Amino acid sequence: MSPDQYCEQQAAKSGSSFYYSFLFLEAERRQAIVALYAFCREVDDVVDECADPSIAATKLAWWRQEIEALYQGHPSHPVTQALAIARRRFPLQREQLQEIISGMEMDLAPARYADFAELQLYCHRVAGVVGIAAAGIFGHSQAATLDYAAALGLAFQLTNIIRDVGEDAQRGRIYLPLDELQRFGVAPADILARRPSDAFVRLMEFQIARAEAAYAQAMAQLPAADRSAQLAGLVMAAIYRRLLANIKRDGCRVLDRRARLSPLTKLWLAWRTWVKG
Repeated sequence: MSPDQYCEQQAAKSGSSFYYSFLFLEAERRQAIVALYAFCREVDDVVDECADPSIAATKLAWWRQEIEALYQGHPSHPVTQALAIARRRFPLQREQLQEIISGMEMDLAPARYADFAELQLYCHRVAGVVGIAAAGIFGHSQAATLDYAAALGLAFQLTNIIRDVGEDAQRGRIYLPLDELQRFGVAPADILARRPSDAFVRLMEFQIARAEAAYAQAMAQLPAADRSAQLAGLVMAAIYRRLLANIKRDGCRVLDRRARLSPLTKLWLAWRTWVKG
């Protein structure tokens, strides 16, 4: 199996919405973005699949060394070997990949964020930086496009947090800002126990409104000159916004279930967005 085949396999088996946003890209850009996605998948899985934080920390430290090896010209992992091809074609920076790892390291301790400002740093590292790197792969002529990409990454991560409240609680993680839990009268223990309440619904409606505002802000920052180049990100936004709307329509039932879109729905949204341009 070649490095590119390995990355394609990682992207396809995840069932992620990101995979559908890559379908219509030209070959070189698709290779690069799939390699970037596979890297994010690998380091995220380290944290999610290792029960022992010390083992996870050791594995992330290995990935840090592997990124250095990539930029020194001798990567050993299939993902970094695929990234070596991508970085020769596109402005994929070492600091971006290392900052993504820094975001994953924030998950080694039970996730708690005092306020939204603290949460924003986490979101920037695990999603905003990915958005900026992806924008470089897709191509852009305006500096403002990088601001759009960072804002869109924040919107994506806020959507992930909303969707995964129950799943994260099973891992002992709460990504919702603690001061906002207090404001809405929701105890952390209720989230960890996955106990629904009217107060929890109001809290989640507030989180959804923030995510919706983040999408609107991102779209307002995208220069018209770069819209066609950034269509893959717009496909992803269409899919994630539909997911967010479904969660809202379902009464914010995220404690006992994980909202999903069917592959057919994702493919249809991807095609429609690409055709509209």
